[in-house]
Parts: sequence; structure tokens; C-alpha cells
Amino acid sequence: MKNCQPLAILNGAIVTADGEYSCRTISLQEARDLVQDAPEIVSAVGHEATAELLTELFNRKICFNRINFQQAAGQDALVFKLNRRSPEGVVLTKAEIEKIGYQFQLLSRIS
Repeated sequence: MKNCQPLAILNGAIVTADGEYSCRTISLQEARDLVQDAPEIVSAVGHEATAELLTELFNRKICFNRINFQQAAGQDALVFKLNRRSPEGVVLTKAEIEKIGYQFQLLSRIS
């Protein structure tokens, strides 16, 4: 049965609610497929340059959206993860994000 919940997009792997989770690294192509196949997306990307980069990578609008998100049981989240942590208080540009590098993870809330 296909998951009918919106695909969440997060700019960090964070457990937002009690439950059992699964998290695994995925390729850029797998991330693109997830976004392309998602009938609905809820963005919890709280960094504007990250939202712009994701919009370009996925050819689908990913909004800058600083919300308190709670992942529901059975819901998947696509996580954008920087390859290293930025210094405290630094707001990265899109070019700086690309220089640091990044990867994607699929965070699934099982229960």
C-alpha cells in the first residue's frame, strides 16, 4: 500500500515525536524520485539558501518554512544533511553549502 501522507523535507535529522524510526542514507537520484513521486510535500526547511538549493536539485518548489513539524507514524521524511557542521551563528550561502557538501537520508517513522 502506498504511503498517502505528505513527504516531509527537513534540513536535519531530528526525531520530532516519540516512536520507532528508521534512517538510511540515499542517493541524490533516490531523493529526486521521492520528491517527484510525492503527491504532497510539507517543507520544514528553516534555512533559505537550503530551500533554494533543494528547489534547484529537485526541480520542484521547496519552501523556506520555519515550522514546528511533528512526523506522524508511517510518514517519511527526506533529510538534507551537511557533510560537516557550520560554525555557531553562521548563515551559509548556497555556494558555501555546495562547498561543504551534503547528503540525503530517508527518515521513516515506523510507529
